[in-house]
Amino acid sequence: MSNLALRPSPISPTVDLDAEGVQHGFLRLPYSRDDSAWGSVMIPITVIRNGDGPTALLTGGNHGDEYEGPIALFDLARSLEAEDVSGTVIIVPAMNYPAFLAGTRTSPIDKGNLNRSFPGRPDGTVTQKIADYFQRELLPRADIVLDFHSGGKTLDFLPFCAAHVLPDKEQEARAFELVKAFSAPYSMKMLEIDAIGMYDTAAEEMGKVFITTELGGGGTATAKSAGIAKRGVMNTLRRAGIVAGSPESSSTTWLDMPDGDCFSFAQENGLIEPVFDLGDQITRNAVVARIYPTGRTGAAPHEIRAKMDGILCARHFPGLVKAGDCVSVIAVVVG
Repeated sequence: MSNLALRPSPISPTVDLDAEGVQHGFLRLPYSRDDSAWGSVMIPITVIRNGDGPTALLTGGNHGDEYEGPIALFDLARSLEAEDVSGTVIIVPAMNYPAFLAGTRTSPIDKGNLNRSFPGRPDGTVTQKIADYFQRELLPRADIVLDFHSGGKTLDFLPFCAAHVLPDKEQEARAFELVKAFSAPYSMKMLEIDAIGMYDTAAEEMGKVFITTELGGGGTATAKSAGIAKRGVMNTLRRAGIVAGSPESSSTTWLDMPDGDCFSFAQENGLIEPVFDLGDQITRNAVVARIYPTGRTGAAPHEIRAKMDGILCARHFPGLVKAGDCVSVIAVVVG
């Protein structure tokens, strides 16, 4: 074991993670700065424990400009009672709390993307220290992990719950059982562009049952997307046997992202014209979007063409696009 692994986390919880009942508190991370020499980042946490049973780790705000998760989890933290629970529920509505307060994807302190920072470092940046605490202290306690995401300010998604294809097919099957129970309008077999350093990967490599969401985007939430999140988290807890009752099921369309042809990227800067809306059917080689150069009039737009048949499940949100930006994601309907 490395010396780094032996170093304790600088984060200290103000709650007892093993105590019975409902506790509201903080994960206190010392952070010395210009306006507070002995200051701290105070990450809100709720722990609800009632006897033996599974442990669910519920997280939002992994990216600070995604709001459905924080809405659902701040609401759950105030409303879920100990007598409603068989086991333990750990709720962290805003994992990357500095990013959440700033309304940005990454931390304003160190520009850290928490969902690319795992396993983290106890002696690293603020974001790396948060990742390290989840890696060593919270994830090992969990049986199931639900991490809420949406598109933030730069993407917009069909509302879906998702899990990943895994080498361990039993672990994979248990994850997709929870995806089904979450009962979002769409359910996705999700492919990641780059899974290195992700919270998802850290949890799955520990053998945890991990599910996630993409519930909209544009840097805001809607009544519909917040409602999907609130109902989905309760459905997940019911299916896991932590809260009594059966999940409230509704129809879901199953989607698959079979390979990298799902993704299209801009190769030039410019003004983007979407040709399709979310949920529209697209055929291979169809123009998905046009990118107009903005330096002068009269130039033909660059066309982004689909590399496969399917439906549009995600798109670039702002009106201007930069080379390298993800323009669209296409998924295949499988059920």
